[in-house]
Amino acid sequence: QVQLVESGGGLVQPGGSLRLSCAASGFDFSSYIMSWYRQAPGKERELVASITSDGASTNFPDSVKGRFTISRDNAKDTVYLQMNSLKPEDTAMYYCNARRGIRKYWGQGTQVTVSS
Repeated sequence: QVQLVESGGGLVQPGGSLRLSCAASGFDFSSYIMSWYRQAPGKERELVASITSDGASTNFPDSVKGRFTISRDNAKDTVYLQMNSLKPEDTAMYYCNARRGIRKYWGQGTQVTVSS
């Protein structure tokens, strides 16, 4: 059974940091591209970070570039999202995604709220 379980979300003040984790099971994690997406109320889901299966290459949209980093540990079947200098507009539900070809899996999400 495929599972992606996100953790690490919470309430943080503007300028603060959070580290999200996504633990995977039930599939060959090391062969999948892993990504983080987010969705704020009333908005479409958007990509915030992706990393290749071997961890050699990452990709970020301009909105988070320089503030977010993504990493993975293929020995632990886990992907991480380090978020620094958080802004109120980063408030959203954050989802972990695994993709290989046409196969795609999603986690249930973890809420991140940036507010003073």
